[in-house]
Formats: sequence, C-alpha cells, structure tokens
Amino acid sequence: MNEALLRSLTPSVLGILVRRGADFAAAEDALQEALVEAVRVWPTDMPREPKGWLVTVAWRRFLDAARSDTARRRREDLVEEEPAPGPAPGVDDTLQLYFLCSHPALTPSSAVALTLRAVGGLTTRQIARAYLVPEATMAQRISRAKRTVSGVRFDRPGDVATVLRVLYLVFNEGYSGDVDLAAEAIRLTRQLAAAIDHPEVAGLLALMLLHHARRSARTGPDGGLVPLAEQDRGRWNTAMIAEGVAILQAALARDRLGEFQAQASIAALHADAPTAGETDWVQIVEWYDELVRLTDSPVVRLNRAVAVGEADGPRAGLAALAALDDALPRHTAVAAYLHERDGDLETAARLYAEAARKASNLAERDHLTRRAARLTQLRRTG
Repeated sequence: MNEALLRSLTPSVLGILVRRGADFAAAEDALQEALVEAVRVWPTDMPREPKGWLVTVAWRRFLDAARSDTARRRREDLVEEEPAPGPAPGVDDTLQLYFLCSHPALTPSSAVALTLRAVGGLTTRQIARAYLVPEATMAQRISRAKRTVSGVRFDRPGDVATVLRVLYLVFNEGYSGDVDLAAEAIRLTRQLAAAIDHPEVAGLLALMLLHHARRSARTGPDGGLVPLAEQDRGRWNTAMIAEGVAILQAALARDRLGEFQAQASIAALHADAPTAGETDWVQIVEWYDELVRLTDSPVVRLNRAVAVGEADGPRAGLAALAALDDALPRHTAVAAYLHERDGDLETAARLYAEAARKASNLAERDHLTRRAARLTQLRRTG
C-alpha cells in the first residue's frame, strides 16, 4: 500500500467532489470512506487509474449518504450522472482548496484551522500548538467550522491573507520536522506568487526559502538539533538564499511592508552573516520592533528578547523577557539561554532541565536536556 500516493491524491479528489456539487463536510466524509476502501482493496487489486478509482468510489459514497439524508436529497437533482471510472483530470487543485476553505462564512481563525486539518494534513494537536490553545478548544473550533460550512456552496473563495496564514503554519509544521510539509508549502506559495502580484505573497515565499535553505544544517549526524549559531554555514543552500533575498528586495521596494516581509528581512540578515559573531543584531532588533508594531504577537516579543540579549547584552534581554508571560512556549528555554550568556550557569542548567520537560517534541527535549547536562558538568569541573 502506497500511503504517499493516497496522500498526494487526496486534495485533488476532494476538489473534484466539491466542484461536482458536494458540500465540503460531506465530500470529506465520502473521501475518507473511499480511502478506507482503498487500503482494503489496493494491496491485492491495484487499479490502473488510482485517482479515477478514488473519485468514483468517493462519489458513490456521497450519493449513498445524500439519499439517506432528507436535507441533502435536494442536491441530488443537480447530479446528472455518476462520474465514469477511468483517468481523472491531472489538475492540481490544492491551492484552490486552500481558498475554498477560507470561505467568507468563517472567521479567519476558523478558516485557518479547518484548512490545516482538512487539506494541510495536520493533526488537531499540531494546530492547537500553533495557536497556543488547548487541544480540546481547537477540536471544538474545527467542529464548529465544519458545521458552519456544511451545506454552503463553495463559490466564494476566501481572501489572500487567510490563505497566506495557512501556508505559513503548514510550512512551520513541516520545518519543525514533525510533518514533512515544508516543500509542499513552498510549492503552493510559488504557485500563488505566480498568480497574484502581492508583496506579502512574495514576502512569505522569501521567508520560506531563506529558512528552508538552512534545513540540512539544522540537525547533526545523530539527528539532534543544531542551534543557528553552531550550524555549519557551508551546508546552507546559497542558491536558495540568493533567490529568497532577490524576491524579498523586490517586495520591500514596493513600500507596502507586512508581517512576512519583516520576518523574511530578519532571516536574510542571519543568512547574510558569514559567521554567527558577525550577525547584525542591532538591525534584527529594529526589524523585530517593526514586527511588534505589525502583529503585537507575544511570540514575536519573545524572539525580540533574544535579539535584544544579543545586541545589548543578556541582562537587557532578561529585562525584555521579564515583561512577558512565562507561560509562553519556549519562554523557559529563552530564559535559560540568557542566564547562560550572563554567566549564571546554575540557574541556566535548572531552566534548561525545566524547559526540556515542557518541550513539545523529542528532538527539542533531547537538545535542552543535553544543554542542562553540559552546564551541570561545567559547574562541577570548573
């Protein structure tokens, strides 16, 4: 069974069902049943046209459900015939689905959550972590979004800003290593940039390219995380960095600054430094100030505290950190780093250990645990 093939076909088949007249919730349910049937049948009887097979089976499941539901029988009149088995159009509908899920009937946050779950392939837990809310809260939000769009005709796509937010979060999950979606997010953002002349679309594409260029250097041979300051910059993809910088410069020249352009500018300053010690932290703090103005995000303020600690010294960074809620993700890890920079190894070791217990993935937990052990050893031997 080729699970990768099923995942790659899912967005396109879902798009075909929606365009045939199925409402989104019913189409998603029908496709899930078809995928279960594929897992059962394909290992012994692989169809010659997998996509056409999925469309046919999913459409039959939708019709069966429609006939058993009085509220949906009215839509049967719109169905002239069941799609015939055979080759299905080779059109990539994924980006269109992102816009359809960003429907005006939904709030932006609900649209993002629904798209990440239904099209992006993220789990409810991953989406909740991205939004800094409990998993149960996010599950309720997604359920409400599904109920809202149930029965709605998807003929009014959502706005670009919501789609950009979805692509950004999909990329971040892929970049974290939990789900390998980063390359797919870049591909879709390239499509969007080719279709829409928008500086924030260009800003997001530049940001993705600049981060992705460093991906191979982010982990060591043992799979452990390698902090930015310790990465082998010779492993960075210079062609991808050059492309990202060129796209960013063209976007900034239009003088319509947005969040993604500001984030990309910070990434470009990191990419431009030959060594970690030559990073222009003063400019990075200035860009974080712009980001705070644009977003007022607590996560941005947390990252700004790190930059202040590099530009003006660790005590200045700790002062900036003191103004933030210590319940923020990574707050404890940032405090540990700044205390280490300030020479307080005992406090830093304790905070690294505490941050490791709070870490959301194994790679981060291992990295923080190693930091705590290293400082504890230094204190014993020093």
